[in-house]
Amino acid sequence: MILTPPSRTRLLRSMAGISVFFFLLTLAAFSQASGASASGTSSSSTEPQKGQEAKEQPKKQEAEKSRGFGEQLAEETREAAGESDDTSQFKQSASVVWLSKLTGGNLQHAYWLAVLLNFAVIAGVMFWAGRKYLPGMYRNRTASIQKAMEEARKASEDANRRLSEIESRLSRLDGEIAAMTANAEKDVAAEEARIKAAAEADAHKIVESAEQEIAAAAKAARRDLTNYAADLAISLAKKQIHVDAGTDSSLVRSFADRLDSEDGGKN
Repeated sequence: MILTPPSRTRLLRSMAGISVFFFLLTLAAFSQASGASASGTSSSSTEPQKGQEAKEQPKKQEAEKSRGFGEQLAEETREAAGESDDTSQFKQSASVVWLSKLTGGNLQHAYWLAVLLNFAVIAGVMFWAGRKYLPGMYRNRTASIQKAMEEARKASEDANRRLSEIESRLSRLDGEIAAMTANAEKDVAAEEARIKAAAEADAHKIVESAEQEIAAAAKAARRDLTNYAADLAISLAKKQIHVDAGTDSSLVRSFADRLDSEDGGKN
């Protein structure tokens, strides 16, 4: 089964907590065992010497006494520590009894020996798991950190490149704005000159048209004045001179011819 890095972390944390718990439990057991051995030593020192009788006691009685003492000590320890039924059942389990028979000690010592063995097994498993999985986890973590740093470096380089491009565009933009402003000023000046020239041409045309109209009006006025003067002269002449119709026609025709010749000479 392949464990993911979060699963490995949770497994190592659980194993660490269990190891710490068993380590503290082992320390408490050693302190209790040392107190029990000290009390046993003091009681044995007060008894009279019964070497021959003690040697002759059956091994079965010694085993029962040692077992009874171990059970009593276990019971007192359990009551003092508030142990659960599962812990008491473990102390009375077949493995602990077998271990006590194998070592020749009582159940209490066999129990704490089993605890030490369990602690050693868990510590060994933790050491093996840590030695097997932790380097890979650290390598993966280091690789991910290096990858993130490389990506950050590339992002920084890309940002710097974009910043340089923007600054270059801004610097060129100032020149482009100046060129556009200059071209706009030139275009405005040229447009002003064109409009001024067109206005002057229109004004000149208007003046010429007005002069032509004035000349035509003056010519018509002179013609009208001449005709009026001729009519007036004729009427005056008729009043002063009595002429017949043929003479009158001849005079009018000669006067008209003279006027036409004068007008033609002026034009």
